Amino acid sequence: MTTQSAVLQYSRAGNGHSRCAQCQLGPLCLGAEGARATLVALESVVRPSGVVAPGTLLHAEGERFSSLYAVRSGCVKTVTIGREGRERVLGFHLPGDIVGFDAIDGGLYRSNAVTLGSASYCSVPFQALSQLAEHDPALQGRLLALMSRSLALAVDRVGDASADQRVAAFLIGLSARFSGRGYSPVHFVLAMPRRDIANFLRLATETVSRVLTRFQQDGLIRAVRREVMLLDVPRLEQVAGGLPP
Repeated sequence: MTTQSAVLQYSRAGNGHSRCAQCQLGPLCLGAEGARATLVALESVVRPSGVVAPGTLLHAEGERFSSLYAVRSGCVKTVTIGREGRERVLGFHLPGDIVGFDAIDGGLYRSNAVTLGSASYCSVPFQALSQLAEHDPALQGRLLALMSRSLALAVDRVGDASADQRVAAFLIGLSARFSGRGYSPVHFVLAMPRRDIANFLRLATETVSRVLTRFQQDGLIRAVRREVMLLDVPRLEQVAGGLPP
């Protein structure tokens, strides 16, 4: 399913309802194993956004926590702003990902969630979702799994890894995530600019550009602007050296 088809599917839902039972992202989002009654109840509380413009703020750092946000199309980045006003990119969230789990403990959002390019999402009131999960073990298990994954992604795992390792692991990670959503695992468009990738990997933008150029010269990838094709995944995995994506 392409981003365009995801947006079309979303717009056809209409009437302010999310149509959770028909959503192709259901297995990635809150799961499709729950009781039919739970899906019907979810449709009554989930609030779809429609297609929003680039730079739309889903939630702000320090704002009181009320809802989780499920990405329907496009890409959302989460960032924090340091005392000196510098932005730190924490992650990139693709269709099917849920944003906001880190706010459950403490009751405040710990980051800004901002759309990269046009995007759409569903706002899910957490209190209502928690009440539904109390009566549906499948939904409860799915929420716990998503929280665990969110926690794992929040850990800064680049450590002392080289720039080549970090960029290779990032590309391999994107490949796996696109594959899990039914997209091509070897040919995709980067929604995020290189400066955001560099920020996320704790590298300079120029370093990321040099690494991508070197990967291209070595026959590992082909990159034209934001369009990337992975030409030799096994070798990229070797370069990543087991670094978690």
